[in-house]
Amino acid sequence: MAQVTTHPPPLISDEYREMQRKLHENPDYGVASVGYAPLVADIIKAVDATEMLDYGAGKGRLGKTLREQFNVQLKIHHYDPAVPEWSAPPKPCGLVACIDVLEHIEPDLIENVLDDLKRVTLGVGVFTVHTGQAVKSLPDGRNAHLIQKPPAWWLPKILERFELVTFNRMPMGFWVAVERKQS
Repeated sequence: MAQVTTHPPPLISDEYREMQRKLHENPDYGVASVGYAPLVADIIKAVDATEMLDYGAGKGRLGKTLREQFNVQLKIHHYDPAVPEWSAPPKPCGLVACIDVLEHIEPDLIENVLDDLKRVTLGVGVFTVHTGQAVKSLPDGRNAHLIQKPPAWWLPKILERFELVTFNRMPMGFWVAVERKQS
């Protein structure tokens, strides 16, 4: 019997990966995670995490800020498909932070990305979503936030995959803390 090789569903197109790679060259791109570092630091302490996956890590500013400003000492794994050294599929982790990422996902791939977040979140996840326009544009002229939808659009997709711990609105978006669903 022939062995069938299965490939994971795509999380990003090659064309969009290249656009994101170019955007990451801009020193002002990917700064939102710094503003969420206090929230992530609180969650790290609340769940007594020893390691964290920064999913959509960009330049790794979240981890750097956690270490430098909040003296958080934990192992940080980075995943970002547009950053070659962090582009390998991440291993599951007890705590996953996905900060200012989901609104940047190609709309036809959002289900795949949410499924991958489910795969890698062993315990707790903290996800932020900006629901309006970004200040920056993509090289092809589109707004950098490809998905601009209200919480009512996002929450069913998240709750299909996770148990909700908390939902918090904020100006122009929301953040959730979630847990892995028990089977």
